[in-house]
Amino acid sequence: MDVARRRGAHAALATTALLASALALSSAATAAPGKPGEPRYSAGAAGAGDPYFPRAGNGGIDVQHYDLDLRYTPPAPAPAPLEGRLEAVATIDLTATQDLDQFNLDLRGLTATSVTVNGKPASFTQPGDLAVERPEGSTPQPNELVITPRPKLKEGRSAEVVIEYGGTTRQPVDIEGVPYGWVTTRDGAMVASEPEGSATWFPVSDHPTDKATFTFDVTVPKGLVAVANGDLTGNATTGNWTTWSWDAPDLMAPYLATATVGNFELTEYTTKAGVPIIDAVDRDIAGTNRTTTNATLALTGKMMEFFADVYGEYPFIAYGSIVDDDSLGYALETQTRSLFSRRATEGTAAHELAHSWVGNAVSPQRWADIWLNEGWATYSEWLWAEHRGRATAQTAFENVMAIPADDEFWDVVVADPGPTGLFLAAIYDRGAATVHALRAEIGEKAFSRLTHEWVDRYDDATATTADFEALAEEVSGQELTAFFDVWLHTPGKPTAW
Repeated sequence: MDVARRRGAHAALATTALLASALALSSAATAAPGKPGEPRYSAGAAGAGDPYFPRAGNGGIDVQHYDLDLRYTPPAPAPAPLEGRLEAVATIDLTATQDLDQFNLDLRGLTATSVTVNGKPASFTQPGDLAVERPEGSTPQPNELVITPRPKLKEGRSAEVVIEYGGTTRQPVDIEGVPYGWVTTRDGAMVASEPEGSATWFPVSDHPTDKATFTFDVTVPKGLVAVANGDLTGNATTGNWTTWSWDAPDLMAPYLATATVGNFELTEYTTKAGVPIIDAVDRDIAGTNRTTTNATLALTGKMMEFFADVYGEYPFIAYGSIVDDDSLGYALETQTRSLFSRRATEGTAAHELAHSWVGNAVSPQRWADIWLNEGWATYSEWLWAEHRGRATAQTAFENVMAIPADDEFWDVVVADPGPTGLFLAAIYDRGAATVHALRAEIGEKAFSRLTHEWVDRYDDATATTADFEALAEEVSGQELTAFFDVWLHTPGKPTAW
């Protein structure tokens, strides 16, 4: 996510309740008795076990693929309410990882009307007590779709789950009150779901540890364009509706999926390295925002070449950018198609593209590990600026270290910022400073090995801060416990390491 989304203040939000929820989710329901020799079936957990977001993701299942067939009606012109209508069918291919008599998917703000498992009707509920915490003063939202398949699912068995669902779309907010997920706009929707907002637009195991492939068929009023991840495989108009079809065959964490709808102009080309590019720029963007955006997007090929030298070959089937004329004010590294609000600037574009390697190919195993995304992407900005003959990475590092020691910036524990601290400035800038200090500590040769091996080893998967620390010690041959303790695990301004 772009640095424009940083929030500079700590939000004290229901820490006690969150810890209690995490404990409540640590075990599945009591196993149902069976006949001698038969499997003992039980319910999958209602969360993936992430202490920051205990309702996000699901236990007992491993999703392989989402096929999303969406039909969206944007809001009427002002002064009509900013409300859209989404009617959809999600076909989900998954595997049971335990003997299941019940399993959950995350779905928030929308209503399921039909569920089948392997072609047979399944009973389902959306219980109001299984809710996610929202900002103080707002109503917690039910987050779980609880499915009871018949017959039950044995461990290792594949299942096709088909869910019909829909409802009114507005502008859902994350734990800090910032719009995310399916954010309704006057001419469509901007879809940006970090950290666990995918549940606002499709049934999902909404945690980075459950990566899957995706296909999309998004039907919108004729004249609008729906832009999703991967390759554009076609569009067809019937009457007053156009269906846009996209194929994303690379494994993807759910929060990186998008199906943004707007008044877009598409530009398609191929880089010198052979990567297909599809850019979507809102036709309503004009003036300096348009000029800046055009100049930035023209650098995509050069940026890709540069970061391929840093991290290795570009890891996905395609790339491109979506630049939407909206007021959200942040950008997100939606996989293969980075998302920008109002304009794309060069530094932000470098940041989001770098996430292709650090954040998308290698994703955080827990949300506490988000500095591995944002610290590295911010450091990538520094490297790109240096490459362009602007401020060096050393200068950027010195600027961070010039922040006074009594500034609250230094109060953040980078490797454990808390659920309301994911997008604080320290996660980005102290995270990047950590990377730069590590580079000086282990030397250029080991640092280059580290950047490449990090992506090679954990591509299509997730990793933790502990994994990163172990790899840094492995490639450098150095013992780095004291270094990482100062930079990542201790509040306060580093003075010696």
